[in-house]
Amino acid sequence: MSTRALSASVHGALEILAAPAIMAAPFLLDFGQAATVITVTLGALLLGLALQVEGPRRAVPLSAHAGFDYALAFVALIGGLAVGLATEEWAAGLFLVGVGVAQVALTAATRFTVPRGA
Repeated sequence: MSTRALSASVHGALEILAAPAIMAAPFLLDFGQAATVITVTLGALLLGLALQVEGPRRAVPLSAHAGFDYALAFVALIGGLAVGLATEEWAAGLFLVGVGVAQVALTAATRFTVPRGA
């Protein structure tokens, strides 16, 4: 029995919902240029990765998806710290750190397996 509560399909759906919100945040919250570039880039990469979860002809193997998710989370965490320390945009930095933490939590809670017969 797996302790991971979310299926890969739910994981992908949550990422598809979150990615546009992440991309819109810097414009709604008035982030500076550096934070906007980092945030929009992360959102676009997350959306592209999320669109690869479903379907038998996925470009990114499901076994590699978690690794990419953790890499995106790491970039968000480091980007948030860099933005906060270098530009003193603490709200933008905190937002990026929050995105990284949320991505780690989502990935850790996901079963990256394909149901039999799918």
